[in-house]
Amino acid sequence: MTQSLRIDFVSDIACPWCAIGLSSLMQAVERTRDVVDAEVVMHPFELNPQMRPEGEPVLDYIARKYGRTPEQIAETQKMIRERGASVGFTFGPRNFIYNTFDAHRLLQWAATQGKQLPLKRALLQAYHGDSKDPSNHDVLLEAVQSVGLDAAEARKVLDSDAYADEVRDEEREYQGMGIQSVPSVIFNNRYLVTGGQPVEAFEQAIREIAKEASEGKGAPGA
Repeated sequence: MTQSLRIDFVSDIACPWCAIGLSSLMQAVERTRDVVDAEVVMHPFELNPQMRPEGEPVLDYIARKYGRTPEQIAETQKMIRERGASVGFTFGPRNFIYNTFDAHRLLQWAATQGKQLPLKRALLQAYHGDSKDPSNHDVLLEAVQSVGLDAAEARKVLDSDAYADEVRDEEREYQGMGIQSVPSVIFNNRYLVTGGQPVEAFEQAIREIAKEASEGKGAPGA
């Protein structure tokens, strides 16, 4: 008999490690269907909430925020591409960092339509794979249509302030829990795994939680 497992995935579309982490996590979920029935829920986190509408060049942004040299940035991006390839995610050239607030609002709406996870994956692909601007409403609507959601309803969301409060409330909630980096993955509200972990790490965590639950011990603490 399989165990129910809730997985809360706190992330930002602008985060390349979130694309890697989600790809790894979903492969781990597929590998562990013999022991768990997993529900994966997306939650917002903005790495750059004050980003200007036109975005900022990636090199300028990383150098300013993290103090890295162009050589260090190139090495990190090479590692990210390799890690992405290992889990089936192909990174395209990303020249700009953009604001992601509207994308997070759409993800809140997509949750009410039962399409949150597919839309999240489509948005990560649009930005990290296809080098598109996730603050551009046409790009967002293209992603919406690609997963079978109603573009007219999505446009109503984008043209309003719908779900803005929900996004901000969730961001405050997870920041209040001490979440400062993404991806942060919380299993059964108790067990925290951070970073773009390999598939095997997520699989091991899931199997350990399922074993503990079957033995009546509950999930281990974070």
